[in-house]
Amino acid sequence: MSKVIKILGTGCPKCQSMTAVIKDVVSENKIDATIEKVEDIMEIMKFNVMTTPALVIDNVITIKGRVPSKDEVLALLN
Repeated sequence: MSKVIKILGTGCPKCQSMTAVIKDVVSENKIDATIEKVEDIMEIMKFNVMTTPALVIDNVITIKGRVPSKDEVLALLN
């Protein structure tokens, strides 16, 4: 089943780093997932997140306020 991954962030360097890490993990491990970048502050606030970047997998906030390692992302996606 395809996972829905949302990266919440306004486009800051940390948000861009997180996006790169997520895309790398998904492509390197051939994970069936949709990656969505959420930059609208009102949409981000709907998740009740005050620190970005934040990672949402299947509508569950898994990481916020930091860039995860590839291993950490892979563990969350499996």
